[in-house]
Amino acid sequence: MTDTAETTDIPEYPMERAAKCPFNPPPKLQALQEETPITRVRLSDGSTPWLVTGYADQKAALADPRVSSDVTRKGYPSPRATDQFDTDGEQPERKDPGIGFILMDDPEHARLRRMVTAPFMIKRIEAMRPAVQKIADDLIDAMLAGPNPADLVEAFALPLPSLVISDLLGVPYADHDFFQENSKVIINTEVTEAQRNGAMGNLVGYLDNLVGEKMKAPGDDLLSGLVGRVENGELTRIGAAQIGMLLLIAGHETTANMIALGTLALLEHPDQLKLLQETDDPKLVASAVEELLRYLHITHNGRRRAVLEDMEIGGQTVKAGEGLIMANDIGNRDPRVFADPDRLDLTREARNHVAFGFGVHQCLGQSLARMELQVVYGTLYKRIPTLALAADMAAIPFKHDASVYGVYELPVTW
Repeated sequence: MTDTAETTDIPEYPMERAAKCPFNPPPKLQALQEETPITRVRLSDGSTPWLVTGYADQKAALADPRVSSDVTRKGYPSPRATDQFDTDGEQPERKDPGIGFILMDDPEHARLRRMVTAPFMIKRIEAMRPAVQKIADDLIDAMLAGPNPADLVEAFALPLPSLVISDLLGVPYADHDFFQENSKVIINTEVTEAQRNGAMGNLVGYLDNLVGEKMKAPGDDLLSGLVGRVENGELTRIGAAQIGMLLLIAGHETTANMIALGTLALLEHPDQLKLLQETDDPKLVASAVEELLRYLHITHNGRRRAVLEDMEIGGQTVKAGEGLIMANDIGNRDPRVFADPDRLDLTREARNHVAFGFGVHQCLGQSLARMELQVVYGTLYKRIPTLALAADMAAIPFKHDASVYGVYELPVTW
């Protein structure tokens, strides 16, 4: 067991994908996985956290209470200037991250998460399936009646999850342009901190006003459910707005990108697309969802943590106050877990992927995402069996500049 892995040749992270392989993790990341289970990488702020490349090591670290999700902890690997340290090693005081419970540790993380768990329980989500099916069919009808070619992102991939999460939260879908535009800024890795904070302030302010309206006239929705928590002192009104922002962004950005990127991957793998076009088996559709989540893994800049106590990961001593990045995209391509991992195989048993993370911070909305994707992948390609790309693959604008990977546009024809 070693104590350090210092080197002057530390690779930068995130890494670039190969232009001709847009569905695969970056080649350098794949090479690192072959070379070592854990290594230093350099972020844009000059910090050098540890990158964990192996599936088993990632799961172990994500489940370890010595590994913190709290963004204010020393060593938390973020490129923001506020994560720098003074020359004496002391960390400057940082403000609340303002994005709800996702960047907190237990017990506060668990306390807040429990407030919104019920609407995402499997039985509640399954009860929503007919309504989501109708949304999908209505959007497909509208797309078929509209111009051809069409942008699948604008016509289908983005409105479907936006409609669903708006209804669940109690957010007026009429305001979708506002929350989608601000969400784009928040997840863009190339905007300034002032721009990101401005967009977050816009959304929190909007949701704070909405919470205020629901305090006067509550409805049957998640935000109205938080009103009681505010009134009995369990939660501040701004805290409710921050939770709403987290769920609103996560509820439409991730699924929208999976719909569009998954469709593009299937169009590039016609043998796999044919399986979905010809099946009536919901088990195969569910299997396809899991495999596409594994194969694409749109959360592509790693799950980030701070180490609270000295510990060993992959044979390396990682010390308290150092940062960790779990590169789950390459974890989902670990050949020790998934045979021939760079091959898209919709019949593969892939449900043990880490696309939704692992441990106490595993994605709250995974049941909703799975159900939406099952509806989409089981409907779209059968309703439009002649669906095809309406542009050169080289012209497709991929989201290399966003924390959620996907495409900005997907021109399709039929």
